[in-house]
Amino acid sequence: MKKSIYRCFFKRLFDVVCSFLAIIILSPIFLLTIILSEIFIGGNVFFKQYRPGKNGKIFPLVKFRSMTNKKDKDGNLLPDKDRITWWGKVIRKTSIDELPQLFNILVGHMSFIGPRPRMVEECVFLDETQQDRFRVTPGITGWAQVHGRNTITFDKVVEYDKYYVEHISLWLDIKIFFMTIGYVFKRKGINKEGTVSNEFHGDYLLRTGQIEKDYYDEKIAQAKEMIAEAKDKKYKKNKKRVDNV
Repeated sequence: MKKSIYRCFFKRLFDVVCSFLAIIILSPIFLLTIILSEIFIGGNVFFKQYRPGKNGKIFPLVKFRSMTNKKDKDGNLLPDKDRITWWGKVIRKTSIDELPQLFNILVGHMSFIGPRPRMVEECVFLDETQQDRFRVTPGITGWAQVHGRNTITFDKVVEYDKYYVEHISLWLDIKIFFMTIGYVFKRKGINKEGTVSNEFHGDYLLRTGQIEKDYYDEKIAQAKEMIAEAKDKKYKKNKKRVDNV
């Protein structure tokens, strides 16, 4: 990965300036989404998914919630298809649910362009040759997203992410930005039932006999432990701030 002024300085500067301006400009959409989500979904309109970022550090990725918290008589969450509302489908299809990630960009967890952060439960199954993604800040969109998004295999995603890490440049980021706009308006690559993206990488490795069940269980337990540790650190940090007030 070649170092450049753009990668070392200007990329982060652009992220800070552009995310700050975008939050201000899109504030009416934020407000409208919050109001409609309160009406049609209820509860906390935001939710967090803990994902590995640069150098593997886990951070809370923020989204607008697109599903309700409806549960069955035993207290278990209903299937996704029974919890998503028409409003939830709208904000997913228009990618409005991704807007809160502008705050992730502002604080430095993410960039506009970079390898899309995967679930911790997937990343624990990455081998050494697949961990190049952790050398850069993850992004809202990336080279893999404009080459199939949710319709390509995990191995192909890794291949595209590796290419991006090795070829970061201003012109590549500009190209990805405009290609992403085209994907959003054409609604290309949206997740559909039965596509390869519905299967976690670990599940695929287990199903195809590339790993044993004991190893699979060990890695899933490790992922849960990593997420719990990240949440605990955040709680202690916030508690310390309150105690110092």
